[in-house]
Amino acid sequence: MIAHSDTPAATTTWLVLVGISLCHMINDVMQSLLAALYPLLAQEFTLSFWQIGLMTFAFQVTASLMQPLVGLVTDRRPMPQSLPVGMGSTLIGLILLASAQSYGGLLAGAMLIGVGSAVFHPEASRVARLASGGRFGTAQSLFQVGGNFGSALGPLLAAFIVLPMGRPSVAWFAVLALLGMVLLNRVGAWYGAINRANAARGRPSREIGLPRGRVVWAVVILAILTFSKNAYTASISSYYTFFLIDRFDMGIGAAQQMLFLFLAAAAAGVMLGGLIGDRFGPLVVIWVSILGVLPFTLLLPHVGPVATGVLSVVIGVVIASAFPAIVVYAQELLPGRVGLVAGIFFGLAFGFGGIAAALLGVLADYRGIAWVYQVCAWLPALGMITVFLPRRPMMRV
Repeated sequence: MIAHSDTPAATTTWLVLVGISLCHMINDVMQSLLAALYPLLAQEFTLSFWQIGLMTFAFQVTASLMQPLVGLVTDRRPMPQSLPVGMGSTLIGLILLASAQSYGGLLAGAMLIGVGSAVFHPEASRVARLASGGRFGTAQSLFQVGGNFGSALGPLLAAFIVLPMGRPSVAWFAVLALLGMVLLNRVGAWYGAINRANAARGRPSREIGLPRGRVVWAVVILAILTFSKNAYTASISSYYTFFLIDRFDMGIGAAQQMLFLFLAAAAAGVMLGGLIGDRFGPLVVIWVSILGVLPFTLLLPHVGPVATGVLSVVIGVVIASAFPAIVVYAQELLPGRVGLVAGIFFGLAFGFGGIAAALLGVLADYRGIAWVYQVCAWLPALGMITVFLPRRPMMRV
């Protein structure tokens, strides 16, 4: 029996949306520091590509396995105060990354950051929907853009703070995590009040007029699309700096700044995806985002450094716009299951990215990093299966 309704507030609660987006930014700054640290860790601990991939796997698969479970539990029993607890796990993982003396310690830190993500994302995504006032795409994008902006900041912070000051300086970012815990405590109080008000409304309707098998099939298609997007994104977030260093003989700092360009462009794409999705429907955004990026990914491995930078910006904007549309579309397919949807798709994003990072690391050791990018360039072609998603006026698709 559902204990509460996910009915949004009557009007868009911008202060809550900005607050949860800011906390998402803080959370993902911590996460992106992990990938941004890879060149330093590779030098300090003499790591191979497969060991770097395993660290990404440890972080992302931990989050992937836990997020659907957290979402399922919180659909039945909301836990507003779990939000600062998740940030606390991320904080501990960050301190471990700063102080670990062995590869095992690095893996443990990566896993704790994954646990923090697993706790944070399902409930935070529900808060965004509750505060949307019916602008579901815009609210989801604003929530997600905080995370993307945080991911973009990570490489810059690594380039200008961690690289000059050394790995122990990562612990200084614990101050940001503490700030996040304070903000999430306040957001949790608002969420608890809205939840109590909604409890009297009873169980939300889950009827959308589609057969159960069609809904399951649509969710599987969305999962495949998420895989294509996040496998390609993992190739950028984990190995782009190595690709630039290998292909153009860039320094680590310059390569980190190029990674920032991609991640900042992705943040802009997320915001555009939500705004366009509210106007034209999420299915339009999914089509354009995943399949439309294919020509640019095919060009990327074959151009010079300036064109590489330009293409990385275009790819970041286009491919990132898909995710808020996928989440909103799935929430409409599974009404009343906001936490489960967030858990599945944020979890899939982490899990697919982690698996892809590990496999790509092995391939990079075997065939070279340039070959990996030539293969990954074809992943957006999977966007063709969008044609099998159902179209329904009530779903605005």
